[in-house]
Amino acid sequence: MSADAMVVADGVTRTFARGQVAVHALRGVSFTVPPGKLAVLRGRSGSGKTTLLNIIGGLDRADSGTVLVAGRDITAMSEAERTRLRRGCVSFIFQSFGLIPILSATENIGIPLRIAGMAPKQREERARLMLDLVGLGEHARQRPGELSGGQQQRVAIARALAVGPQLLLADEPTGQLDSETAKQIMRLLRAVVESEGVTALVATHDPNLIDIADAVLVLEDGRIQAP
Repeated sequence: MSADAMVVADGVTRTFARGQVAVHALRGVSFTVPPGKLAVLRGRSGSGKTTLLNIIGGLDRADSGTVLVAGRDITAMSEAERTRLRRGCVSFIFQSFGLIPILSATENIGIPLRIAGMAPKQREERARLMLDLVGLGEHARQRPGELSGGQQQRVAIARALAVGPQLLLADEPTGQLDSETAKQIMRLLRAVVESEGVTALVATHDPNLIDIADAVLVLEDGRIQAP
């Protein structure tokens, strides 16, 4: 496996106990994602996609195997080190958008910047820049309830990009959107990868969203399938 890949997974396993039954979510998963590429992780619900993303992003730990992100071994990190990784190197985009209802689009985007200690004026300027990037510059003061589902997901993408991550992890980012809006969001992610130089790994079960990907990984029953 290439040492300069953005993501390197090698023999990753993860098993959960469900009562007295062992559920093998991941069974020796190995793959690489080169830097600056958009990779799609396909698989049915329950195939292990979310578990894999959570391990790559440091939200969960593998039972065995290793995961490198930007050359750093996630599986050897402490909880504090993984938290620092998520604040700078890795950002998440979720199906449910995850926006705070009482905050404006600008304020939602500013949350990770506030955590990072950025000054208020710089924070607002950065948030405005990110809104322009996703085509929502005119909606800076609107709250999530005043935006469509597609617009809310664009705000979520802008928030994920605000800290300048190297890796975007998107878990079913189009799952709550109609097919046309879903395609628009995927095209936006494609454009962001190219303009910002980030790497994106997008989990989806929608076969119509894979045409714009640089690489497609198929996860079935906890294993990466051969192409």
